[in-house]
Amino acid sequence: MAEFDLVVRGGTVVTGADTVRADIGIRGGKIAAIADRLGGPNEIDAGGLLVLPGGVDTHCHIEQLREDGTADEETWASGSASCLAGGTTSVVTFSTQFKGHGILEPLADYRRRAKHSLVDYSFHQVITDATDEVIFKEIPQVVAEGIRSLKVFLTYDPLHLDDRSYLRVLAAARRNGALVTVHCENYEAIGWRTEALLAAGHTSAKYHSWSRPSIIEREATHRAIALAEMVDQPIQVFHVSCAEVAEEIARAQYRGLKVWAETCTQYFVLTAQDQDRPGFEGAKYMCSPSPRDAAEHARMWDVIRRGTIDVVSSDHSGWCYEGTRGKRMNGSDVSFRDIPNGVPGLAARLPVMFSEGVSKGRIDINHFVRLTATNPAKLFGLPGKGSIAVGYDADLALWDAGKKVTIDNATMQQAIDYTPYDGLDVTGWPVATLLRGQVAMRDGRVQAEPGSGRFLARAPYDLIKPRGVLPDGFDASAWA
Repeated sequence: MAEFDLVVRGGTVVTGADTVRADIGIRGGKIAAIADRLGGPNEIDAGGLLVLPGGVDTHCHIEQLREDGTADEETWASGSASCLAGGTTSVVTFSTQFKGHGILEPLADYRRRAKHSLVDYSFHQVITDATDEVIFKEIPQVVAEGIRSLKVFLTYDPLHLDDRSYLRVLAAARRNGALVTVHCENYEAIGWRTEALLAAGHTSAKYHSWSRPSIIEREATHRAIALAEMVDQPIQVFHVSCAEVAEEIARAQYRGLKVWAETCTQYFVLTAQDQDRPGFEGAKYMCSPSPRDAAEHARMWDVIRRGTIDVVSSDHSGWCYEGTRGKRMNGSDVSFRDIPNGVPGLAARLPVMFSEGVSKGRIDINHFVRLTATNPAKLFGLPGKGSIAVGYDADLALWDAGKKVTIDNATMQQAIDYTPYDGLDVTGWPVATLLRGQVAMRDGRVQAEPGSGRFLARAPYDLIKPRGVLPDGFDASAWA
């Protein structure tokens, strides 16, 4: 019997800490050896290529259920194919709760849909209605099933939670050993400012960013952290858009709080000015929080280098531009308030961040791996993911660091009919993606079959345990 099922030979192996020329021996879907001059009957020649861990995208919306019984246009089959095209092998997506309902029924539906995935996957459980039934009965059940993160929105109708409900979710997470992820924008401030903009006749997509300036994100971030500190519950702040928000998080980290920060691809290449394109075109670039001005890109790289933000995700959101189910679902002449916001980016995430970060000398290759694979896997307790080490899953992206590509929607291999990165020139591109030792994409052709992805159940892990520091030593989460 052959010692290895497959050997990836001659590449430069990159982890979050080291870069070394080595061969990788794979057996039973896992990395069995990393050494010089391994051999076997089946080999992939990685000479001249970087061998990176498969990307881990811990914030993306794929076939997310909608309250009317439909789902996002990006299906699990198409969305996971797009992941593989861009070098990503694991995702964490969202199971949604609808107000007035529990979380178990939609989760069961979502799990059935996810069985069509081509990549490995887990879920965040969205909480929009913190009833006693959900807080005390259903959340414990969901966490016990391996879904060890809860998502809350501090804005958006009909998703947002008020402060008391947010506190109840924090307390439930503390009791059950889960991480809380937070969309930080001030609901009332956005509503107030939106009413004023519409009254003044400012209705086009351009004014989406005006409705939610950075101070609205900064205030909500400060509040989210303060309440989490009172409960002694670890949180991750999603999609930080600018340095002034990151400064709030840095202050918390300096005090020793368990607060982590994530940002997304769009905040390094898109700007609010993209929403000021002619006609309805600006809708393609609407997301929340909104991208800021071009000067913010340099400040965000500064925050990345300092380590305040240690995860970069896509926040891929499945809204097509044409048709009646996506950006135009409420018509083409509506105000910015009624245009769904969110941008696609599953396949673009790694190439854009590699090109803007590594190829342009802003970060080194090991930092890139930490941001896009190692740190997200570690933070969310994904077993065997995010690095190249003996015993880990053989999830690999074979990367041509010098390959130049002009992004268009065809290269994204997604169901969404546009990419906000259309026309962007990047240097660095995946030429093959392996999932658990199987070639899932080669030379742009996705070879994996729907259903080849596996659910990643997450067991308890120390990183997200509370610190044990409470105001007056009183644990209110034990009582409310």
